[in-house]
Amino acid sequence: MTLPGWRDWAFALKTFGAGMLALFLAFWIDLPNPYWALGTVYITSQVLAGATRSKALYRVLGTLLGAVVTVALVPNLVNAPELLTLAIATWVATCLYFSLLDRTPRSYLMMLGGYTAALIGFPAVGDPGTMFDVAVARAEEITLGILCASLVNTIVLPQSVAPVISGRLDLWLRDARGWVIDVLGRTRATTDTQATRLKLASDAVAFDALATPLRYDMTGAERSADAMATLRQHMLMFLPIASAVSDRIETLERASALPQRLRTLLDAMAAWLASGTTEQAEADRLKADADALEPGLGERPSWDALVLASLLARLRDFIDLRQDARILQRHIADGTPVTEDLTFRYTAAARTIRHRDHGMALLSALGVFLTILVTCAIWIATGWPHGSAAPMMAAVGCCFFAAQDDPAPFIVSFANSAIVGALGAGAYLFAVLPLATTFEMLALALAPALLACGVFMAQPRTAPLAMGAAVNGSAMIALQGSYTGDFAAFTNASVAVIVGMWVAAIVTRLVRSVGAGWSARRLRAVNRRSLARAAGRQGAQNGLELAALMLDRVGLIAPRLAALPSDDAEWTADLLAEVRVGINVVELRRDRRQLSEPARAAVEALLVALSRHFAAEPGKPAPGLLEAVDGALDAVSRDVRRAAGRAALMGLVGVRRGLFPDAPPYRSTLPTTTHPELAA
Repeated sequence: MTLPGWRDWAFALKTFGAGMLALFLAFWIDLPNPYWALGTVYITSQVLAGATRSKALYRVLGTLLGAVVTVALVPNLVNAPELLTLAIATWVATCLYFSLLDRTPRSYLMMLGGYTAALIGFPAVGDPGTMFDVAVARAEEITLGILCASLVNTIVLPQSVAPVISGRLDLWLRDARGWVIDVLGRTRATTDTQATRLKLASDAVAFDALATPLRYDMTGAERSADAMATLRQHMLMFLPIASAVSDRIETLERASALPQRLRTLLDAMAAWLASGTTEQAEADRLKADADALEPGLGERPSWDALVLASLLARLRDFIDLRQDARILQRHIADGTPVTEDLTFRYTAAARTIRHRDHGMALLSALGVFLTILVTCAIWIATGWPHGSAAPMMAAVGCCFFAAQDDPAPFIVSFANSAIVGALGAGAYLFAVLPLATTFEMLALALAPALLACGVFMAQPRTAPLAMGAAVNGSAMIALQGSYTGDFAAFTNASVAVIVGMWVAAIVTRLVRSVGAGWSARRLRAVNRRSLARAAGRQGAQNGLELAALMLDRVGLIAPRLAALPSDDAEWTADLLAEVRVGINVVELRRDRRQLSEPARAAVEALLVALSRHFAAEPGKPAPGLLEAVDGALDAVSRDVRRAAGRAALMGLVGVRRGLFPDAPPYRSTLPTTTHPELAA
């Protein structure tokens, strides 16, 4: 942990100021539970102003949704506690399921709509006649807290997300440039490793977390939000294309078939990247040099010629991607919308496509459903006063950390923060607050604890613990218009909160927790099923959409690999190769329609074999698959003079290199064509 800087202290002061403003207004307009407004400020406040505003919007909508559902459920089912428990548990589980399918900050809306029903509904079952008033008060207090947090974060030293994005972009592009320069320079430097490639994928996917705050920045930078979405996709596409360039160069080097003119072009491209120039004329010159090196492919092309043609095609793709990336980076830095026509174009689906993990979402929903049932059973069976806090906070704990592979340690940490909050709340409630007879004295008394929480909330490592202590502590003190220190009630509620979270951790560990390695392998298996479907001619994805989906999963796999032993992660070497194969498979499926009948039949037979290969467990390719690829190369070679034939050949080269990197070079089995006039 680094020592807090002035920005951390500024954030702590702003958050404390917003909290006191919300608390004062709640007292002034005589809301029944002013501490909800204070707690909301600490839940909503983020270091970046745009993140605070986006979270505030979704929190208001989620609270209203949860309040409406609670008013509908509780009065009608209050006399059947088992049915009410099942209804609320089902609602929370359903909301969590849909929330986890949306990996953007929008997911907060559904998650909050779910656990708000538990927060409002369970404490109110003893007096269902007040349900509507309680729900309205909850909505008012939450909205008040959100408005105060948003207002203060907007007016007082607002921190834009744009400089953060620019800084991370510079780092990402520098690392990517260093990797590609090594590839083009044939140096095999230590930066060209699988770990480097996967880290770049993980970092590119992580830009999603900054894209939504950018849309709510309100500094003008929000105009570049579409540029950010497109640039993220460009960053991901860098990986399979640069990986393919590396593969083809290595293949030609190994065969001593890298022409001197191509070496000169690769050196020129490395110098172009290192110079950082953005002149389009220089990019056009490099593409023209690549065109001039294009080999002629006859009906019996050599393997070296095919690989060379594939390399040149990928180099041209890379030049286009790099130029587009620099344009998009400039728009993000300037806060302007994209007006130019980009060379590398995506469908709308490819820019927004994300992996949706229905299986893990279902498991998480099952976990919160069972947790609520267990804690309600304990509450009802024991007749525990204030026992409603157990299912209430159990639902919150399960929802907060459901996106983690193993949420149990995080829920335990949240329970520990509640213990810290309870100790602090107890000290305040029975030693300090009796002496605070005015609001000014109350604010002065709360300042040390809340300022400390604010400072630690600004540090990523301590933020969850600090936020938990602030929110739970303020809720346990339960500040109201007059002092109501009741030791028995305080102790009951505090113990119920902690018991609820511990039950949540235990149930989650039993039904939901998985390891990072399990998740990584599962994501790879999902990618292979996508490849099987693509080869099996199902769905209407194009190559970019399939690549976007597969690369998104590669980005999710990458951070999990850090938890794996190095000898347990050898299979990761195939991840980008599988993405490259996926792009080529979809392009082959598209191009086959323009091929001659024999070539189309050979490609379709290969696609069927590929579908079977990817539907099976990962391992060595089935016998005969390499022969099927080479057979398709023979058949398609006869169509080389057609544009579709040449494109299909490039796809077949990509499939062969992706699946059989160590196979001997392809050799045509076609008989040599003898022209009658030459024979004569």
